[in-house]
Amino acid sequence: MNIDLKQLGAELSSQFQDLQGRPPGLWPLAPRLLCAAGVMAAVIVAGYFGYWSGQFDTQEELASKESSLRDEYRSKIAQAVNLEALQAQKIQVDQSVERLEKQLPSKAEMAALLSDINQAGVGRGLQFKLFRPDQVVVRDYYAELPIAIELSGSYHDLGAFAADMAHLPRIVTLNNMRLKTDKDGSLTLEAIAKTFRYLDQEELATQKAARLKAKKNKKAEGTP
Repeated sequence: MNIDLKQLGAELSSQFQDLQGRPPGLWPLAPRLLCAAGVMAAVIVAGYFGYWSGQFDTQEELASKESSLRDEYRSKIAQAVNLEALQAQKIQVDQSVERLEKQLPSKAEMAALLSDINQAGVGRGLQFKLFRPDQVVVRDYYAELPIAIELSGSYHDLGAFAADMAHLPRIVTLNNMRLKTDKDGSLTLEAIAKTFRYLDQEELATQKAARLKAKKNKKAEGTP
């Protein structure tokens, strides 16, 4: 069947003539179909931007939340399955913390510890040029006491002293070490020895109150 495209185009073009002033219901078929398609497209576009786009965003948000809840559920299931193992691990951690705490002297024992550090140097035949405890630095759960030390002696004696510090029953670390040669050929070790002690109940209460106050101040600053 041959179709005369020119004649078909002319017929369609004629249907769009003389539409002004005529009700849309009396328009020929082609203008009515085109108008209906335009109205439908406008409704779809308006519906998407006015309603469906928000629904899509909500759907994506809920899907993301669902995924997060599924992961949390799997994690809690794994914890429930391994509850006995986790409880055993907690006991081991508590025991380790207890052993470490025993390596921290109390405030009353600090004087004896300072004497032990001094005696460790004297016992190795070293001469203290400086032994100055500085200001105590209080942390959240412990206090740190830096001690500026300067002592002279032979290389091997200084090395033995450093080893003695590592083997003290209490925790003592040597920091910022500097070794220099004196005019007489001996060596001088300059360092900051740091020892630590646990906080007593009064200090723990003070630290807890300070953390709570800081938390409240931070929350107040964030409140509009």
